[in-house]
Amino acid sequence: MRAPRARVVALLSALIATVSMVSACGLVSSSGMFHDASLPGGAEPLEGASLVVTSKSFTEGVLLGKITATYLAAAGADVRDMTGAPGSASSRQAQLNGEADVLWEYTGTGWVNYHNQTEVISDPQELWQRVHDIELEENDLEWLPPANFNNTYAFGASRPTAERLNVKTLSDVAALPVPDRTFCVDDEFFSRSDGFLPMLETYGIPYNTPDGVPQQNVTRMDAGVVYTSTASSSPCNFGMVYTTDGRIKNLDLVVLEDDKEFFLPYSGSVVVRGDIIRRYPQIRELMAPIADRLNDDLMQELNGRIDIDGEDPADVAYDWLKSEGLIE
Repeated sequence: MRAPRARVVALLSALIATVSMVSACGLVSSSGMFHDASLPGGAEPLEGASLVVTSKSFTEGVLLGKITATYLAAAGADVRDMTGAPGSASSRQAQLNGEADVLWEYTGTGWVNYHNQTEVISDPQELWQRVHDIELEENDLEWLPPANFNNTYAFGASRPTAERLNVKTLSDVAALPVPDRTFCVDDEFFSRSDGFLPMLETYGIPYNTPDGVPQQNVTRMDAGVVYTSTASSSPCNFGMVYTTDGRIKNLDLVVLEDDKEFFLPYSGSVVVRGDIIRRYPQIRELMAPIADRLNDDLMQELNGRIDIDGEDPADVAYDWLKSEGLIE
């Protein structure tokens, strides 16, 4: 028998009120939990530790959070899973406030967004070191050595288009006839100080000039539509992509080399609150093999399993850790 409508409304109201109260108290996960596991041989180097793992809300952020939560819990920690925090600001602020302990971040984000730096540092290791030092001094946050993936901006083309135009680098694009220099970008990338317009300047094809990139050669659209438009080469030959996005493989896009190294590295790094890493320095050793194994191709594959195949991030994280022999 169905409950009377008034009762349903009352129950929903109570649920909403409860969620609101919980949300008001701090960070709230929007992505569920992680799988139980153990380290090979049953070792528990983090026995007795209590950790809060958070993440940003987009696919890769949640995936990295699930990998971390699963692995640190397998190492014996009592892990509270707060992955999937809406927006980057809430996860970052939670860590600054001491409400969260462990978070994956990007070196480019730390440099530009969090510390308003404008110097372009193309070497990933140097950029990580600079961000590491600022964050440790100003916020008592330790950025662990970066992983081998770089989720930065790039331009892609469909494989037939890349082959037809014989382009492998952005300098190759700059050398094309003007009618072939057509781009799809989203509004945010178009207007960034480290985005589309200064990139065109760097490659000698400035925007809205007859011999550069005329205004009609640029189509601004939602970021998600850029990928399919680029794959169909309509209305653009070249589209802005993120280098670890699963759609690159799924749509067989060719990522063009940024041969003038305009785009800032966005290397992934585990960030741990200072008091936590001082109490549990073994986190450094535990996270190192994960950072070593993660690369652009692998992240494209894992992200694609979530975004394209519809798998749950917790399942993808568990399966990958198990396949690598890191958990059992």
